[in-house]
Amino acid sequence: MSELTVVHLLRHGEVHNPGRVLYGRLPGFRLSTAGEDMARRAADWFAGHDVAHLVSSPLERARQTARPLAEATGLDVRIDERIIEAGNAFEGRIVGGAGGVFRAPRNWWKLRNPFQPSWGEPYVEIAARMLAAVEAARDAARGREAVLVSHQLPIWTTRLHVEGRRFAHDPRRRQCSLASITSLTYDGDQLQGVSYAEPAGATDPDAVPGA
Repeated sequence: MSELTVVHLLRHGEVHNPGRVLYGRLPGFRLSTAGEDMARRAADWFAGHDVAHLVSSPLERARQTARPLAEATGLDVRIDERIIEAGNAFEGRIVGGAGGVFRAPRNWWKLRNPFQPSWGEPYVEIAARMLAAVEAARDAARGREAVLVSHQLPIWTTRLHVEGRRFAHDPRRRQCSLASITSLTYDGDQLQGVSYAEPAGATDPDAVPGA
């Protein structure tokens, strides 16, 4: 008999970031008012789903995004360090525009290898920790559904990995909008397919500099 399990990767909602910095793993970055609404829309999307396991990144914006779903399902939110945002050498700094890090020659050494990438946590390491967390959630929710609240790059790297695509990519082309849901369906331990939904609508990648 088949045993279908779905692991949903939920990206957090919009963050309050008036300085338009790359916030990465920095503390103190919480959801904006719009982001809180996105979290509620995501929770509404799961109505009728058999969610049995709920996990969040330790970062505040992810925990806030998980809260409405926890309230709707009555589940406790487990924290898993493995689904945290990717490390980045440019945290706390403005990336784009005239004053961005890419314009300063002293930063070019960090940009030498986009295939790794040289400015942050290697893609292979992101994929490895995310897959370990996904498999643990799959095992915890056998025959039902699990939700992991994470971040754009870790979710997108996971998708690239399971679909057998190259890690190097244009960040503007990631299909991973704010509060979006990337769903991995397993039959037993075998991945059967990947689907994607945007309960809060599409996100302009240029409008979210810190994500």
